Amino acid sequence: MRLKAALEGNLDAYLKKELLMGERAVTKAVRQATSGLKQSMRSQVVASGLGPRLARTWRGDVYPRRGESLKAAGLVYTKAQKIMEGFEEGQVIRAKDGFWLAIPTPNAPKRVMGKRVTPGNLEKARGMRLQFVYRKRGPSLLVAQNMRASYSRKTGELRGFRKASQRALKTGNGLSSVVMFWLVPQVKLPKLIRFEPEAIKWHSRLPEFVLRHWRDR
Repeated sequence: MRLKAALEGNLDAYLKKELLMGERAVTKAVRQATSGLKQSMRSQVVASGLGPRLARTWRGDVYPRRGESLKAAGLVYTKAQKIMEGFEEGQVIRAKDGFWLAIPTPNAPKRVMGKRVTPGNLEKARGMRLQFVYRKRGPSLLVAQNMRASYSRKTGELRGFRKASQRALKTGNGLSSVVMFWLVPQVKLPKLIRFEPEAIKWHSRLPEFVLRHWRDR
């Protein structure tokens, strides 16, 4: 008694088809994991109160850029690496050369002359001189003298402070001293970002994604 077995069809064509399916499944899985990690990090940043603009610094790239491959790889990174490292590690930021770190108060404008507000550009833009006020307890201050509050005509809400006019300086009406900056020797950043645990979570899901896309023919 003899038993004969033979493959039907084209073996090379079948293997080639399976290879293409594997390349497709792996590439899609890597793309899904990369996108998931990127979106997760963006959500972390927004939830931490750091804002959507900083969240968008997280990017994700998949290689190869075109086509599909069994060796597909993903890269998730941020264009604000130093900032993210600071909030992930809880770093301490110290002033240079023993000087103070100037932290804007809510009274200070967010931007001056198209740049983030600093004591220097605020003095230059408003033509004023900030007064240093040392305090033994709590942060020292930089104070703007002879300021007047500006209110919205529609809502009556405080819009900010501006330098008093010459007329107001003569009469003294409505003048106030406004704290523009807190001065501290150092600041410890809170730990708001957790990249490594999130990366491990999405990396561990790769086999699941590969199987899902392989079956999705």
